[in-house]
Amino acid sequence: MDPRLIEAINKIRDESLKEAVLDLVKEPSLNLSGALYEGLRVEDSPASLSRHHSYPGGLLEHILSTLRIALTLCDCVEEIYHGKVNRDLVIAGVILHDILKPLMYVARDDGGYKSSPLSERVDHLTLITSELVRRGLPLEIVHVVCAHHGDAGPISPKTLEALICHVADVADSTLNGKVLRAAKYLIKEVTGQPVEVIDSKTAFELVHLKAKEGWEGVREALTGSNLMEE
Repeated sequence: MDPRLIEAINKIRDESLKEAVLDLVKEPSLNLSGALYEGLRVEDSPASLSRHHSYPGGLLEHILSTLRIALTLCDCVEEIYHGKVNRDLVIAGVILHDILKPLMYVARDDGGYKSSPLSERVDHLTLITSELVRRGLPLEIVHVVCAHHGDAGPISPKTLEALICHVADVADSTLNGKVLRAAKYLIKEVTGQPVEVIDSKTAFELVHLKAKEGWEGVREALTGSNLMEE
């Protein structure tokens, strides 16, 4: 397991909750009617097919970034608004909210991804919610995960911890998704060729170059270096 993910899990103070999260993250698999469903490694999986973090390792980046945003929101609640928030619920909720997405994708030969047979029958939110219930995790955690899509999901956040996870998830997904789309646009405009998969490092660098050096900077980066191969 990636040490950054282990470090994130270790932020959970409640030992029983920490152990439950670790068990699920170590082996994000599902048993349905005697059939075992396994997917990509968490460290290798994207977080979506095209909307955000749609590249190898995207899911892990999404979890880590969303957690940092969520913990900053916890700081705001406590230090500015003088409120109270259960950080264990926030941390566990963020780590678990997309943890079964590796079962949703299958890698293609061209480096992209397609939907797995399982994902054509059931979505990741239904799967993780039912799995948390099956494993006996607290209702508070089940709600945080079940409500992370906000008004677009089956239920909207009814607790502060669920709201924080939802806001953090939307913030990180929006940031990453818009930068990826912008970078793909820049690449197509310069090279004339569309690109389907681009990693976050390249995407953010291209957007930075466009803002700093204009089209010439982007053109030089794409044609005069190995930026797209790094």
